[in-house]
Amino acid sequence: MNAHPAIKGIHHITAIASSAAENLVFYRQVLGLRLVKRTVNFDDPYTYHLYYGDEDGSPGTIITFFPWANLPPGRPGAGMVTSIAFAVPCRSLDFWRDRLGRHIPVTAGETRFGAPVLPFKDPHGLDLELVGVDSAPGSRPWTKGPIPEAHAITGFHSATARVQGLDPTRRLLTETMGMVPAGRQGNRFRFRMADGRVPGSVYDLLVDAQASAGRLGGGSVHHIAFRTPSGGEQRLWRAVLGDKGFSVTPVRDRKYFQSIYFSEPGGVLFEIATDSPGFDIDETKEGLGRTLTLPAQYEPIRAQIEAHLPPLRRDPAEAAPAAGAPG
Repeated sequence: MNAHPAIKGIHHITAIASSAAENLVFYRQVLGLRLVKRTVNFDDPYTYHLYYGDEDGSPGTIITFFPWANLPPGRPGAGMVTSIAFAVPCRSLDFWRDRLGRHIPVTAGETRFGAPVLPFKDPHGLDLELVGVDSAPGSRPWTKGPIPEAHAITGFHSATARVQGLDPTRRLLTETMGMVPAGRQGNRFRFRMADGRVPGSVYDLLVDAQASAGRLGGGSVHHIAFRTPSGGEQRLWRAVLGDKGFSVTPVRDRKYFQSIYFSEPGGVLFEIATDSPGFDIDETKEGLGRTLTLPAQYEPIRAQIEAHLPPLRRDPAEAAPAAGAPG
């Protein structure tokens, strides 16, 4: 039995886009996610880091992107998260099939572990899925978005990674991270986190001994982050992983959360991120995503950064309130 708490769920997933403007239109206007934060890659400040999620920017709902326009397309493969699944109400799949079909090719769908799944790709080739659920873990869809609340995405359902071998990764997930095996369908192995009452509590492994290694690029996943509530628990995770022989980074300050990183045995880059302090430390909840926010070290070069970054179209619903107006 683990002497430390189990991982609670997915915190966020970070992928690579080929155009910031196209990325923004698709995730905000087509999928109806809220732009929670427009900031920069802390290691490459002349590149955006865009965060999308629910109304509150809750862990378990956040998909983020580095838009690197000149990077060649990626290739999904072993050692990568190869698909990201969002949860929607079962009754909404026909709505989404019709909506997505007006923008991108959509397949007939499939059934996985008894649930309907609608696979599709974003404009830059990232593999996405909508999974129909009877009851979704609590989150608040973006109320000013284009999707009626009855059909809105409620956060992550799961992520799927491809690995060449099962056992080393399975031992990490179950014996160290506290995930519970939850079934097998062909070469797909499912694991659950926590008790299923938070968004993003499912992680799937596709085991393919012949799979070639994946390649990062446009339309690929950079890393997946799992959530832990506090810095104290995160430091415990760093010690536990180090004791088990994993090379874990020092704690890195990402302003909205603290992070540690390590590669799991199958090659997927894992992060463990804290729930706090959250995305409203430099903007109000009502104003999330309206302005370019920077970490303190880049404020002295804000003008240069703003001049380099491409403009992003603003929604009328996200315009800042007039002076003296409520909200």
